[in-house]
Amino acid sequence: MSAVRTPGRRALAALVALVALGTSAGCGGDGPARGDTGRTGTGRTAAGFPVRIDNCGVTTTYRRPPARAVTLNQHTTEIMLALGLERSMVGTAYLDDRILPEYRGAYGRIRVLAGEYPSYETLLAAEPDFVYGGFTSAFADKDGRGRGALAKAGISTHLSVESCPNGPVTAETVDAEVRTIARIFGVRDRGERVVARMRTTLERVRKRIAGVRPPRVFVYDSGDRTAFTAGGAGVGSDLIRRAGGANVFGDLPKAFGDVSFEQVAERAPEVVVIYDYGKTTVEEKKRFLLGHPALKDVPAIRDRRFAVLPLSSTVLGVRVPGAVESLARQLHPERFR
Repeated sequence: MSAVRTPGRRALAALVALVALGTSAGCGGDGPARGDTGRTGTGRTAAGFPVRIDNCGVTTTYRRPPARAVTLNQHTTEIMLALGLERSMVGTAYLDDRILPEYRGAYGRIRVLAGEYPSYETLLAAEPDFVYGGFTSAFADKDGRGRGALAKAGISTHLSVESCPNGPVTAETVDAEVRTIARIFGVRDRGERVVARMRTTLERVRKRIAGVRPPRVFVYDSGDRTAFTAGGAGVGSDLIRRAGGANVFGDLPKAFGDVSFEQVAERAPEVVVIYDYGKTTVEEKKRFLLGHPALKDVPAIRDRRFAVLPLSSTVLGVRVPGAVESLARQLHPERFR
């Protein structure tokens, strides 16, 4: 959808801003500073507020917790549900996998706005005061959902920090993201409990695999002419390290990127981790890799050594500790007998 708004869209945006936030809620354009959000008609500030958040070049001051949140992408949805914030959500969209079992009841009470990203009009019709996106595509200007456009409609936004890293993206970054969302919604104690549970899992795995030799790991996400793989700037690379492996493309300076199959062969991975999602099955991906002529002498291919992770577990969200344990069990099964 075009990012250019018609007069009808401007009228709808104005109406939503009035209904959802009150006429005193003001936000500036997409940039280094934004106005206050979460105000009531009385202008009162909730206990523990205001909260100022700097996020991917946008600064927002929350005077009250958002009350009508929409999440775009699975990992943001599950962070909200892990924090027990389903009553503050009026919509959600874009899953890559089934919601974790422990959150399915809460998820079932939230309106699904679209199978993938909702249109600008559909998003506005939900009357949100806060939109939490997992990838930059959630706020695509070309589709009318840019952060600046939503700010003009009186809607605050937050982008998962894996999309705009300030330094390495690790399990500590997951902790920070959970704590940030907990601050925005005024539930800091819940945030600490979620972080503590994640840390317990990671520590259990660390003790199990202490002293193992890390096998060389290549992530195969997708691709036939080139391989789309996990680089060193995303949480996936830290996940591999914590599971007792070494990402052969950890020097790739982005979260995901394309490499040639000849480059894969040169780095001689001992294990291929397949990201499972979409219409291409894991078995189809395996058959493609096993039949690729450039890979025939690669140890992982020769030995048919594969591991599998769902894509939903390999991005910045509450699934990361479980993914570390799952991969560690596949890389080092002898430590989990």
